[in-house]
Formats: sequence, C-alpha cells, structure tokens
Amino acid sequence: MEKEIKINNVEVADILSMYSSDFIENNNLSKQQIKAINAIENCRTSKLGYHRLVCDNCGHEEISYNSCRNRHCPKCQQTKQEEWIDRIKSQVLPVRHFHTVFTLPEQLRPLAYINQDIIYSIFFKAASKTLKQVALNPEFLGAEPAFLAILHTWGQNLSYHPHLHIIVSGGGLDPDGMEWKHSAKNFFVPVKALSKVFKAKFIALLKEEYSNNFLKIPDIKKDVDYNNFNKLKSLLYSFNWNVFTKKAFKSSGQVIEYLGRYTHRVAISNSRIISLNNGKVRFKYKDYKDNNNWKIMELSAIEFIRRFVQHILPNGFYKIRYFGLLAIINRKTKLDNCFRLLGSTRIIPKYEGLKWHEIFEIITSKDIFICPVCKKGRMISSLVPIQNI
Repeated sequence: MEKEIKINNVEVADILSMYSSDFIENNNLSKQQIKAINAIENCRTSKLGYHRLVCDNCGHEEISYNSCRNRHCPKCQQTKQEEWIDRIKSQVLPVRHFHTVFTLPEQLRPLAYINQDIIYSIFFKAASKTLKQVALNPEFLGAEPAFLAILHTWGQNLSYHPHLHIIVSGGGLDPDGMEWKHSAKNFFVPVKALSKVFKAKFIALLKEEYSNNFLKIPDIKKDVDYNNFNKLKSLLYSFNWNVFTKKAFKSSGQVIEYLGRYTHRVAISNSRIISLNNGKVRFKYKDYKDNNNWKIMELSAIEFIRRFVQHILPNGFYKIRYFGLLAIINRKTKLDNCFRLLGSTRIIPKYEGLKWHEIFEIITSKDIFICPVCKKGRMISSLVPIQNI
C-alpha cells in the first residue's frame, strides 16, 4: 500500500527517508551506495550530531545540526564548488577554450555500471590520450594543450548516461616550450577524426582488461555478447562514437563561470523536484531533443531512488581530472611558462587556507555567527549538553 502523503518543497532526503528502506531490502546495493543513501537521509538532522551555539551578548541559544558532507548530497556542495572555482582561477590560461563532450556508447553501459572503477578510468585515459595525441600532431595544432575532464553519469531524466565534459584550451605549448600556438576558431581537429582516435584507444584499453580477466560480465540477454571480446570489438567498431564540440568560450572568465555549473553537480538538485504525492515523484527535466524545453516527469519513489543510486560513484574515485598543461606535474613548470608567454599573471586564490564558514560568509555577504535576535552578539559554540533534542 502506498504511503498517503503529499509533500511540496520536497528534497531528495525526504524521498530517501520514506522509501529507501524498502528499496535497500529488495535490491543488491554496494556499501558505497548504502553509505551515501544514509548520509543524505541524515544530513542536517540530529542523527549526525549537532553543536550548540549561544549568543555572547543576549544568551540566545540555537541548535545547529551537522552536514553529511557526502559528495552526492544536493545540500553539501556549494562551499566545495566555490572553493574549487577559486582555486582553478589560478590555472585557467587567458585564451579561448572549447567544450568537448565524449559519450560512452549505449552498448557499453551495462558493462560500465558493474565495473565502474575500471571502465570510468579507461574512459578518462582514452579521452585524454586522444586529445593530447591529436593536438600534438603537426597537421592539426602541433602543441600540448591544457585541459580538464569532468565525469557525469546521468541524463536530465536520471537515466544512466556516462559522459565526459572536457574543457580544452584553444591552443598549446609547442614541443620546444618556446611558443604558444593558438588554434583555429573552430577547434584544432575535426571531431570525426577525434571520434575515430577515441574509439580505437578505448577499445585497445578495454582489450587489456579483458585479457587480464578483471572485468565482471553483465548477466543480461541482449544483442551484445559481453563474454566474447572479438564480437564486442566488431560491434563497437561498426558505428560512430559520439564526440562533439560546443561553441568556444571567448574568455577565461566565461570558462570559470561555466565550470562552476558542472564540477560539483549531483544527479539532481532539490530545486528540480516538484512534489512527492502518494509514492509518486514529479520533477523537472530539460529535453535536449526538443529545443531544450523544460518538461515534467513522474516516477514512482522506488524508481526515482533506483535511478538516483546509479550515479553514486565508487569510494575514492576522482570525477575531476587534469591533463596536459594542467596536469599536476606541469603546473609549476610548463603552465607557468605559458602564462609568461601569454604576458599574463596567475591569480592568487582568495579562499586558500580559509574555513568553510569564512568562505560561506564571503559568498553570501552574511556573517552566519551574528545573533539573529539581538543582532549584536556572536553565536559561539558551547559544550553544555542540551536536553530533549
């Protein structure tokens, strides 16, 4: 029997709190998925503990519940995102940048889902090697670019759709390290050529994993034979892989603003959820196949949770990675040289060394420790226990 309840201004945590126990009981989830579900459910509730704040002027008391800080939680990403954006400002070169998207073929998604660590790592490696190889080719650019990649695993409707958003500089450092070479306005290589190289590199890396017997094989009956690599290889080579480039960014400021929307995004924000009514979740999604129009989708709460947990990444997996001139090994050498060649000075991060609440105050222009009652005192931590929480 469905739970007779309707909630407006609903959050992911509300849906999980009401329906996750049934979902967990009837599905085989990883420890990481269960951990994330529990963290999001309990975020900013008494279950994660609290700290007591007392005004040092009027004595007003408040309880502040702790955040879960899980990277999949819709409520715990703002400060981390702003801190990352501030740090990346010192690394983005003052040149035009391109946004390229590499998509994992639909035929590989069942294999990817049960081998996330391996397949996602191959994904990053194949895409980065592709971009670096074609950029260094004298027929295209003949230089090493700066680029970073961000893994997203979802579509707007929460479907499983792994893809990489890659921001790559419109130019690069020549092999001698003496000149910055600007790319053409329409990217430095035809995307069809990029797609072919990417396909070959991914399949070659996949073959290594098959040879090492490290992969779990999906237990599904479809047109794809995952047990036979040669058949799988033939299938993967039979169609074009989806790689495309979006319009170039004209300035580093545009790049940073755009990146801010992608880096710490989770599968769905609370603002997109419309309601939870009798076990049905309604949420907004953008339909890219229909001129990016916003539409409304309704799913059962159980199906909503199933889709949401697909996007919980393996423990310790880095979904943002840096390559070329942005690789850690090159930041103090080649990247500094590029700033010099471009006649630019690197920006010093303003949030470095600050605590989260100090960053939050700068972002919001609000002092979160000012007493909401007397407006004069400051709310300070107290170790005195509180009863009846």
